Amino acid sequence: MKIKLYNVRGEEAVLAEQWAKNNQIEISLNEGPLSAESVKEAQGFDGIANAQIGPLDDAVYPLLKEMGIKQIAQRSAGVDMYNLELAKENGIIISNVPSYSPESIAEFTVAIALNLIRKIELIRANVKEQNFTWGLPVRGRVLGDMTVAIIGTGRIGLATAKIFKGFGCKVVGFDVYRSEEAAEVLEYKDSILEAIKDADVVSLHMPPTAENIHFFNAETFKQFKKDAILLNMARGALIETRDLLDALDQDLLAGAGIDTYEFEGPYIPKNFQGQEITDKLFLDLINHPKVIYTPHAAYYTDEAVKNLVEGALNATVEVVTTGTTGNRVN
Repeated sequence: MKIKLYNVRGEEAVLAEQWAKNNQIEISLNEGPLSAESVKEAQGFDGIANAQIGPLDDAVYPLLKEMGIKQIAQRSAGVDMYNLELAKENGIIISNVPSYSPESIAEFTVAIALNLIRKIELIRANVKEQNFTWGLPVRGRVLGDMTVAIIGTGRIGLATAKIFKGFGCKVVGFDVYRSEEAAEVLEYKDSILEAIKDADVVSLHMPPTAENIHFFNAETFKQFKKDAILLNMARGALIETRDLLDALDQDLLAGAGIDTYEFEGPYIPKNFQGQEITDKLFLDLINHPKVIYTPHAAYYTDEAVKNLVEGALNATVEVVTTGTTGNRVN
C-alpha cells in the first residue's frame, strides 16, 4: 500500500514515518498543499492524507476519480474546506479525525478566558513599560463567580464545560443534539440567544453550518451582557469579524479570544515576519486591544499532533482495505 501525504510539517513527517515503519506501509510526503497541480503527484498511490486549510479546488475531485483514488483523510476534525457533495459525486470518501485531544482545546480555551478576565496582557504590557501600579484598567474578576455558556456540547465543548465547572462556574449550554453526559455538567437552554443572554463567558465549540455561519453578528452581540467575553476556538465563519470588532469598540463586549479567523487560509500556519499582510480585517483583528488572537493553535499539543497524523493514516488504510471508514463525513 502507498499513501501520499500533503501539507506535511517537519514534526508530522517524523510521526508519519514512524507510523509507516510500524505498519509496513510506503508513504510519500509533500510539504505543499493539495491542488489541481500537485494532485498529479498522487498518481500510482492508493490513498491521500491531507491537512487542508482553505477551500480545496473543485478540480481535484474528478482528477482523483481518474486516478482511482477513493478517499481523502483530513488531519483535523473540521471538514468545511471540502465540497462534500462533489466529493461524493466523484466517489471520494472524505474522513476526519473527530476526537484527537478534546482536552488540548478545552485547556487552551480556559487559559485564554483567564487571561482576558485577569487582564494579563495589559498587566504584562504595563510591566514592560515599568508601570507597576494597580488600578481599574488591570483589576480582574473571579472566574468562579461567572456564568459560562458553552455553544456546542460535543467532545470539546463538554471537556471545556467540565473545566469551567471545576472553577465553580455556573455552566449553561446549547446544542442541536443534546447529550446525557453534558446534561450532568451544564444546564441546557432552548436556543443560543437564551444561553448567552446572562453569560459572562460565551465559548463556541460547534462546526459551521448553513444555519449558523455568521450567527454571531451585530444583532447577536446586542444580546450579550456588556462585560461578557467571547471565545472562539471552533471555526472563524461562526463570527462576522467586522461586527465583532465594532461591538468591542462600542463596549458591547469586554473582550474576545479568537483562535480561528474566517479568512485565515493564506496566513496560517505560515511565518509572515517581514512580509506585508494585505487583509485589513485580519490586521484589525490581531491588533485590537480587546482581542487575544492566536493562530489556530488551541489544538497544538504533542498528543493532538500524534493523534491527528495517525488517525488520518489509519482512516486511509481503512478505506483502501474495506471501502469505508467509521470516520467518513460524506
